[in-house]
Amino acid sequence: MTAYTAVVTVRLKHGVLDPEAERTQEALERLGFELADLRSADRFEVDLDAEDADAAADRAEEMAERLLANPTIHDYTVEVDQR
Repeated sequence: MTAYTAVVTVRLKHGVLDPEAERTQEALERLGFELADLRSADRFEVDLDAEDADAAADRAEEMAERLLANPTIHDYTVEVDQR
């Protein structure tokens, strides 16, 4: 077994209301920053042991699908690095 860190980033899908991002975008624009769009995201770092990077990614994907993300309203990405 090899030690990996899987990073799962969960975002609301386009079209789903994101009040946190809306308020943050408004504040940034008041400070003079020009933005086309802003979305908030949650980032989960999971340390795990697996046979290889693909197996670690598969386990992290299962975690995202079963608990970390709601597929109806969220998109997510998984990145895996060896520790």
